[in-house]
Amino acid sequence: MNKIRKGDEVVVLTGKDRGRRGAVLRRISDERLLVEGVNRVKKHMRPNPLKGEVGGIIEKEMPIHVSNVALLNPATQKGDRVGVKVLEDGRKVRFFKSNGEMVDA
Repeated sequence: MNKIRKGDEVVVLTGKDRGRRGAVLRRISDERLLVEGVNRVKKHMRPNPLKGEVGGIIEKEMPIHVSNVALLNPATQKGDRVGVKVLEDGRKVRFFKSNGEMVDA
């Protein structure tokens, strides 16, 4: 079970965007995430008239490693570590390590 999923609100822990918050747009792989507004780079694009693409310099988000982000705890408004536990009915749920509160109810 992934501790950070698509749609989760995360906080960046290290790097040039440290402290920034954003939603996870998608998971690139098991170790890489695409986070909204984080790790933006300028990319020079060549025009492609066959695809209808206009050339120029565009800004886009690049993937960030999952170890560099933490899930945002709404109670404390800070990044928090996440654990997984199994309930009595057999479901797996994520919970915050600091206060034990469940992430997904």
